[in-house]
Order: sequence, then C-alpha cells, then structure tokens
Amino acid sequence: MANIWRLPIGRTHHIAGTAAHLTFVGGAGDFDASGRIRNPGKFDAQIEGAVANLAAALDTESCTLDDVVRLKAFFTADAPVDDWQVIASLARLFKTDPLPAISTVPEPLQPFTGQTIQLQAIAQRGWRNSEDVRVATRPVPPAKQSLFGGRKLTGGLRAHEFIAVSNRTAEDANGTIAAPGDGVAQSHAIMEAHAATLAELGASFQDSVKMEGYYFGTTRADWAPLAKARASHFREPGPPATVVPCQRLYPKDAVTKIEVLCMRERWNGFDKYIPREDHWPKRVWDWPIPLPYRQAIRLRDTIWLGGQVPSRPHLNSGLRVMAGELQPQTRFTMSYIEDLLRPFGRRPADLKLMVCYFTSDGKESTTSAFIETLYDCMGGALPPMTLVAKPMMHSVENTVEIWGVAQG
Repeated sequence: MANIWRLPIGRTHHIAGTAAHLTFVGGAGDFDASGRIRNPGKFDAQIEGAVANLAAALDTESCTLDDVVRLKAFFTADAPVDDWQVIASLARLFKTDPLPAISTVPEPLQPFTGQTIQLQAIAQRGWRNSEDVRVATRPVPPAKQSLFGGRKLTGGLRAHEFIAVSNRTAEDANGTIAAPGDGVAQSHAIMEAHAATLAELGASFQDSVKMEGYYFGTTRADWAPLAKARASHFREPGPPATVVPCQRLYPKDAVTKIEVLCMRERWNGFDKYIPREDHWPKRVWDWPIPLPYRQAIRLRDTIWLGGQVPSRPHLNSGLRVMAGELQPQTRFTMSYIEDLLRPFGRRPADLKLMVCYFTSDGKESTTSAFIETLYDCMGGALPPMTLVAKPMMHSVENTVEIWGVAQG
C-alpha cells in the first residue's frame, strides 16, 4: 500500500503482525507516511485518522475493520471527554454489527508530541462467517444512550475460540459507581460483571489467557488489597496478568478498571477448556504475595506473556533492580521476556505485539530513548507496539512494565 503510515521513530518497525489466527495492531495513531501527526492536538480528527490507519495496518495482514474482535483506545483529551463519548466516536467508524469489544483507558500523556489517541486491535480474519459467534451486550447508562443511536454495545464477544471482554469500572447500568472509592469492593463488582459476561459466552475466568487492570496507587499497600480481590476470582493456574497504576478514570469515584481475554473451544457440541503449555524459568521473579497467575503460556500457536517488571530475579521480594533508571530497567525487563520465550523455542523477534508502559516526563525524546533501548534488545525490526507513557509507574523505583504476544 502506498504511503503507509509509520511511527515517528528512526527504527524499522512493523505496524501489524499475526500469530496463528490472530492479527495484532499495536499503536495506530493519526500518523502520516513520514511519522508526523496529521492533526496535532485535535482529538476528534485524530480518532478518524487513527481508525483509518488501523484499517491500513490490518489490510497488510488481509484483514479489515470488520475482522476486529477487540479494540482498545488509550486517549488523552484536554476537554471533558469520558469513556462513553470515546466509545461512541469509535463505534460510529465501525459500520457492521456486532461491534467489537471496545476498551478505553484515559491517560494524561501520549508517547509523541501532538498525539491524543492510539488504538490497539486484535483481529481474526473472517470471524463473522464462523459457526460460533456469540455476543454479550453491555448496558449503557440512560444519559449516554443517545450517543449510540440505538445500536447495541458489545461487552463481550466470542469469535470462534477467541473471547474478548471489554474493560470496565464498577459503573452500573445507571451510571452509578458501586462503593465509591473502595477499590476492593469495586474489584469484586467488576469481576462479578465479567463472570456474568463470560457465562453468556459459554466461558469462565479459567479460560483466560490475559488479564489487564488499572488502579490508583503507587505503593504495595495500595496494590495488594486489590490484587487479592482480583485473584480470588481465579484458581491456579491463572492467566498471565498485567496490572499498572493509572492517573485518570471515569466516572468520578472509580478507582480501578479490569478486562480479560480468553480462549475456549467448541467440541462435539460442548464448550471445552483448551489446555495450555506453561513455562516459568526460575530466574523470573514472582509476586510478593501468593497469586494464581502465570508468566507465560502457549496455546493455539500463540504465546501470551505476563507483564514483566525489573523485579529482583529468583525472588518474590517485590524489590527492583537498578531502581528508577528507565533504560537499564528496560534492558533488564527485556531479558525476562527473552527468558520466558526461550523454553517455547521462541525469542523476542517472534513477538507480534508488544505493550510497553513506561515512566515519562511527557517529552518525545524520552519515548525515542526508550524505543532505542527496545530496538537494541530485539535484534531486528520492532514488532507492533503500544507505547503508554506514564507520569508514574508502580513507584519511583519501578519505571517500566512490558508484555506481549508471540507466534508460538
């Protein structure tokens, strides 16, 4: 395709990648062929440009917007824009029902100057023609229903074996937050809502291949109670997990947001669990409290990684190495990803999606330096990347968390 968009970086990178039956696009923004933002600071225009670039990236893997199962938007808007408005703006650009499962994450920063939104997508070519397509709708608060023009909003979507459940806070059908400010109660409310959605799709949390979450906090005391609440809804072995601090959430009084991705097969008329291969090299860190999650699993020729952080190896201390140093911690974290992929006979070059959360001062030069470190660790072209710049990660000691999906 002529004049295909690219990120404003000086390194070769892919804009889409495929692992088995899934196609991934990392951070599609409103970029032109030279990597410039076409509409700097213009939120609505950038949504349209990002979706157009998402379509262009999917086309390189013989997919279209109709093949998207899960769409995730990281957005930064100075004017009052909440999740429902962003979801509605994106939904208008996806013409076919059912809509994909749409997740949104409000962020105070973006990786590149003038950027206001980036889109991450997981697609499955031709899923709408599958014999097994199931949809669980998501309630829209009455005050927001006019945004959708009567269309049903997807809360969970099963496309053959792949299942996406959109992220959500503890907001109920009327737009009211359960247990305002109480992260533990909100975590349970969200997980119970997700469990009901999965049940409609013939699945459960035990089918999860990825859990992602966001919460307010920068200490272990902030993190641990919510971590225990989420974990209580899984039994071991659980999925790979990534949970990072956030700086914004909607509506007011929401303190956490969670989503899950699953795989489950249909076999002789019954829904069945798909066995997965599991490796956890002893060097790779463990959590400082007992949790059921795994660090890397393989099924259906895809490898799903947990979020890797620069924790001390061989331990579950929760302590970090090279505290507060982004570039050294990034190199160290990538060494964990290499360790996790090795038992599967894979390496970082086999990644088809890489999701990177990193501490930033908001300058594009910080993003560029971070990407240079990633490139040095990859040993070749960079995979599709979602780059999420954060004013603060888990603490001043921890500056980065990275996860990804590799061809298995």
